[in-house]
Amino acid sequence: MKTLSIVIPVYYNEGSLIPLYDDLKERVFSKLPEYDFDYELVMVDDGSGDNSYEVMKELAKRDEKIVTVHLSRNFGSHAAILAGLAHCKGDCAAMKAADLQEPSEMILTMLDEYKNGYNVILAVREDREEGFFQKLFANSYYAVVRRFALPNMPKGGFDCFLIDRKVVDVLNLMEEKNTTLMGQILWSGFKTKEIGYVRLKREIGKSRWTLKKKIKLFMDSLFGFSYFPIQFISSVGFVMFFASIIWALVILISKLTGNIDVGGYTALSLIMLAGFGTLLISIGVIGQYIWRMFDATRKRPPYIVEESSRGKR
Repeated sequence: MKTLSIVIPVYYNEGSLIPLYDDLKERVFSKLPEYDFDYELVMVDDGSGDNSYEVMKELAKRDEKIVTVHLSRNFGSHAAILAGLAHCKGDCAAMKAADLQEPSEMILTMLDEYKNGYNVILAVREDREEGFFQKLFANSYYAVVRRFALPNMPKGGFDCFLIDRKVVDVLNLMEEKNTTLMGQILWSGFKTKEIGYVRLKREIGKSRWTLKKKIKLFMDSLFGFSYFPIQFISSVGFVMFFASIIWALVILISKLTGNIDVGGYTALSLIMLAGFGTLLISIGVIGQYIWRMFDATRKRPPYIVEESSRGKR
């Protein structure tokens, strides 16, 4: 019998963990024998400041198939998922959030597609019961990533997935930092299938997905999987170079024909502001790439495990 590993990153989710486990037990675990699958549940506490880890350990006492992992601090959800994939032993692994916003039965739908021969199954959001600004950011982010970084990014994006053991092994071998796990899955190029679902409104707890984290995700996706920023500043540089040649010719002709006046403060100011602004943007983009290279050379791990336990079978 094969084993399905379900990885759940946990961050300030003490109120939703027990309802989540009960939901998985009813809708997924009880039906896995029909698929000839056993399960393990890998829960990774990403440095929560509440009692999430204590709840995880209590659940592990109820179910020996629960694996608990406690990170030394908050490393981010993608690092927590990677830690869960490193600890899982299943023939395939599914990732599900701990906030109860994804229907648990979609894991079985993904498992159906896995048995049909797909290595990567993505749970794509067809719609979301969320606010206007949340939808706006998400749709804008995925549109930009599709256009400039990962053309195979689903239009609705995805957070949950099911991947084969060979994909898990590839992800564990990657030593990248300041990247996105979702981007790595898409970049790997394995045989992929998409299934749709509606993301539900959050009923328990509050989201810790801050604007700062959203901006970092955007930058990691763009700088990690695209050379568009370098192309952009190069293009702007060429445009300004040719514009400066044209402007120099205009000044030269005006000087030779005696039409140049004493003014020019406004034009000169605009040119200087545009030039210095472009220069600073260019330095910032190059700095992003240099920082990421420097960060990678330090060989610091993407996460640190403080404590972990695996139930005895």
